[in-house]
Amino acid sequence: MVIPVREEIASPVLYIIRRGLKEAIDQKADVVVLDMKTPGGALDVTFEIMEALGRFPGKTVTYVNTEAISAGAFISAMTTEIWFAPTGVIGAAAPVLAAGGEIDASMKQKIVSYLRARVRAVSEGKGYRGEVISAMIDANYELKVGDKVIKPKGELLSLTASEANELHGDPARPLLGAGTAATLDELLTRKLGATEATIRRLEITWSEDVAVFLNSIRPLLLGLGLLLAFIEFKTAGFGVFGVSAAVLLAAVFFGHYIAGFSGHEPVLIFVLGLLAVMVELIFFPGIVVLAAGGLLLMLGSLVWSMADIWPNEPITFSGELFLEPIANLVAALGVAMVLGLLLARFLPRGWIWDRMVLAASVAGAAQTAGGGIATLEAANSLIGAKGVAVTALYPSGQVEIEGQRYEARLAVGSVERGAPVIVRARSEFGLVVEAIES
Repeated sequence: MVIPVREEIASPVLYIIRRGLKEAIDQKADVVVLDMKTPGGALDVTFEIMEALGRFPGKTVTYVNTEAISAGAFISAMTTEIWFAPTGVIGAAAPVLAAGGEIDASMKQKIVSYLRARVRAVSEGKGYRGEVISAMIDANYELKVGDKVIKPKGELLSLTASEANELHGDPARPLLGAGTAATLDELLTRKLGATEATIRRLEITWSEDVAVFLNSIRPLLLGLGLLLAFIEFKTAGFGVFGVSAAVLLAAVFFGHYIAGFSGHEPVLIFVLGLLAVMVELIFFPGIVVLAAGGLLLMLGSLVWSMADIWPNEPITFSGELFLEPIANLVAALGVAMVLGLLLARFLPRGWIWDRMVLAASVAGAAQTAGGGIATLEAANSLIGAKGVAVTALYPSGQVEIEGQRYEARLAVGSVERGAPVIVRARSEFGLVVEAIES
């Protein structure tokens, strides 16, 4: 698996590396190669990339093609081997502010100390790597092998390809590099030998940048999508609310997939939950079990899609894994409630509210479960009354009788909107009607 590390180390690079590593594990890839050309980037993203690399069970290789500066040097240090293009350069890893300025001296000392410890931890058993990367981080660190001073105090270390592969010490070992290859293809040939290998190459596209934006407004997208889905369930037919909810929730799942959090499974679980809710609303209204189970599946799939689950690791229901996804979902539900209250308060009454089953005028006197809105006698008085279907009945929907709307369902079959009906009985959750043959 060849994964590009290009331009600045930022969220798009993290997304493609995390997604690529998980695909490599799923496909049982033996080697992951980072094709690197970067001037550096954000430390927080760098640490997440280093953590992701540590979870890959196979061999990882960095190909410096042609620079691994600053954060690129940290990421390279995490891989099993570091190879160079003939003009490759690595180093200059001292931390600076995002704008390029110097960090306060005391804070810089703390950061440098932490970075050196972090690099030592991942460089054990890898020759001079820990010392070399430390010399790239800390200008006051002297890099010395035997009696030879490689880098004196007072400057940061940067290495060319030949310098990184130069032998030092006794026994003689390369300073940092595992070799030089003129091209990436040459490196792959040398690493994989004459075996017939399958090489997969990922590329950063517009989708990573879009995913960064989508994930930054994730609670808003989720909240608005859930609110529109609720309105769609409470209105007749499948219209603009349903389409809009589907688009928003698809955007959420898309952002999570591109970010490398989840595969296609959460989408399938969400659709399964949605089908369970629709089956109850259309065919078995009032059962509750189907709708409740479907709702749990939908919410659970949203949490799953945000969790950083790895293919080679058992799923442990820990706070560390699910705390942020659950917090995002709670925030989304809060957004949905706030937006719903704002709509109820400021949106003028019109066709939306007239069609919502939630409104008292729509629910009508036919609802008697749990006390209902009107008395049982009022509901019984509607038996024999004629009306018209104001929504399609498949078999459930709404009918209008003498200017009032009611929940209703057909005992058998289905009718389109506008069909004449007659009330034959009542149930706890609505009227039982029959189509009048024209």
